[in-house]
Amino acid sequence: MPDAPKTTTLDIEGMTCASCASFVEKSLSRTPGVQSAMVNFATEKATVHYLPDQATPATLKEAVVQAGYGVTERAPDTSAAERSAEIDRQKAIAYQKLKRRFWVAVVLAAIIMPLSMLMLWPAMMQRINMQWLNYGLLALTLPVLLYSGREFYVSAWNGFKHRAANMDTLIAVGTGAAFIYSLAATVVPDFFMSRGILPEVYYDTTATIIALILLGKVMEMRAKTQTSAAMKSLLGLQAKTARVARADGQEVDLPIEQVQLGDIVVVRPGEKVATDGIMTAGHSSIDEAMLTGESLPVEKREGDPVFGATLNKTGSFRFRVTKVGADTMLAQIVKMVEDAQGSRAPIQRLADKVSAIFVPTVVVIAILTFVLWFDLAPVATRLPLALVNFVAVLIIACPCALGLATPTAIMVSTGKGAEHGVLIRNAEALEKAYQVNTVLLDKTGTITRGEPAVTDFVAPGQDNSRLLQLVAAVERQSEHPLAEAVVRYADANAPEKATATAFRAVEGKGAFATVDGQVVLIGNRGLLADEGISLSEDLAAQAEQLLAQAKTVLYVAVAGQAVGLVGVADTVRDTTVAAIQRLQALGLEVVMMTGDNPQTAAQVAGQVGIKRFFAEVLPGDKAAKVKALQAEGRTVAMVGDGINDAPALAQADIGLAIGSGTDVAMEAAGITLMRSDLNGVVTAIELSRQTIRTIKQNLFFAFIYNVLGIPIAAGLLYPVFGWLLSPMIAAGAMALSSVSVLTNSLRLRSFQAH
Repeated sequence: MPDAPKTTTLDIEGMTCASCASFVEKSLSRTPGVQSAMVNFATEKATVHYLPDQATPATLKEAVVQAGYGVTERAPDTSAAERSAEIDRQKAIAYQKLKRRFWVAVVLAAIIMPLSMLMLWPAMMQRINMQWLNYGLLALTLPVLLYSGREFYVSAWNGFKHRAANMDTLIAVGTGAAFIYSLAATVVPDFFMSRGILPEVYYDTTATIIALILLGKVMEMRAKTQTSAAMKSLLGLQAKTARVARADGQEVDLPIEQVQLGDIVVVRPGEKVATDGIMTAGHSSIDEAMLTGESLPVEKREGDPVFGATLNKTGSFRFRVTKVGADTMLAQIVKMVEDAQGSRAPIQRLADKVSAIFVPTVVVIAILTFVLWFDLAPVATRLPLALVNFVAVLIIACPCALGLATPTAIMVSTGKGAEHGVLIRNAEALEKAYQVNTVLLDKTGTITRGEPAVTDFVAPGQDNSRLLQLVAAVERQSEHPLAEAVVRYADANAPEKATATAFRAVEGKGAFATVDGQVVLIGNRGLLADEGISLSEDLAAQAEQLLAQAKTVLYVAVAGQAVGLVGVADTVRDTTVAAIQRLQALGLEVVMMTGDNPQTAAQVAGQVGIKRFFAEVLPGDKAAKVKALQAEGRTVAMVGDGINDAPALAQADIGLAIGSGTDVAMEAAGITLMRSDLNGVVTAIELSRQTIRTIKQNLFFAFIYNVLGIPIAAGLLYPVFGWLLSPMIAAGAMALSSVSVLTNSLRLRSFQAH
């Protein structure tokens, strides 16, 4: 039986543009055993799905190397934080090298430029030997070419060997042509003069173009580091040490890597929780904003889960470690964000297709530009004019902006989503959320809290606090969910406790016990009838009112007399109504789905402002309701939390799982909301809309820049206005286009959930 497919991520070195990423992707895809490969230029990562019996990490690395690029080795068993730190270290080294190359080019270009200007002053040229000046300019240009610009030529040569062209091809051909022409004019000027051509040199063009392109690279690399700021902040949340309690009573501070499952960890006020676990002693309020985006601290008691990287605010407590390393909640969030940042949105396919044919097309246009200028320009100036416009077309057309347009926006938005407790599985989910026009909400656990709560305590003519103590004493002996709701209500409203004896539960009806010498009964109407207890007209009327509100009614009797009512319901979350109003304000239709009867469904829908709902929906029919909405031509976002919601989440155009739900529901969803709050749905949709809007702006900038820039560089405006585009201006414009796309994407960092 063949081995199951595996997935690996490779850190690619040496990519300079979208064409490079496309070439690496093709090289990996052609490797035997590779099922799919996706290379992200912005993150410089390749995600490869392969069959381990046919391909190995070594063969994948070899495919990248054969394509002319490198792979950064990942040490096995390293944490996400360690891996990120190593990548950051290597990028810092690369950044310093890039800056040195840039400054060498800038300094030399600053000398070359004014020296080249001397030929514009006839008085100066009479005092200077033209040929010796050109040799001096050649000597100054060589370091720029061989050191500062070396990587452009190496990359272009590697592409040529593999019959591929990329951005570096355009730079290398453009600057190389200007340099070779200048070299010939310097070494054999008589060859040009004998043919009536002035032997002008363009060393300033070569040096300045390389300096400007490197300036763009420096700015681009700085901006790229900012796009991953959210990921760095997530990784920085991890505690570095943990205080572990030993069996002998000693407390030892250990590096987080040495903490093991089952260890008891001590957490004091103001400290970070080291890893995931279950609280075993003490109580506290914990700030979980870094995981859920929730600003208010969460009260935790014995038996409650705690999560690594959250901040202990008040009390001291101990917890037993249940997850370490890659299994922790923080590690899972980081992994999901990494995967999302490395994924590709469908909107990017157009840019990928254009990039694949763009460079060869530009080379053809540049050659045609050269030929036309050489044929149509005056003999004395045709070669210089043809050369300058040839170089300008090549330089201005570099497709960096096109390759950065989509992935940089995806990187920023997925990180920003994680800050707000919205985990986006991949870029496709982000784009689908943008297209949504209908939001289908499961009622239980999504609109409501998913657990019963006491909404009414009716005790006419009684001491409410005392009666509540009696009722709670009985219910503390019961394991029924409704009994738990009554106990929670009593703990909040009647802190004094009574003791019950002779407890007896009646299956399906209720329970009774003796409290302070009195028999106390709590249950449904059937239990009262069995005990021969009748209701007063007042209690009966109030019970009917509660039943009309779709609430469960528990009847209370003391010493054989009915004395009170308890109304219990699955209550609507505090934030639900406002969140639904916000969704509707975004132009979305909100639909509710529930297994309840139509009367209860209508009551809840009216309470939260939903006009359309599906009632009496069996768990197995939820996906069918999604299909029904899709059959109406709707793009459906399904929001749920339970195992029975998983098929509907998978069927929907985009599934959003409430973070308090099951792992099965989260696995089926494209987006996971880390807190049980429908405002997360609003945040996800608003973020997706802003992201796709930014991507469209980026693609527009990239396309319009090339559509307008290439004809101007080719000299289209020269017959009308006499305008020609200097290659140096083209280089500056090319660098500016990439930086503008990155800057536009970075605006997403200002996104705020409302």
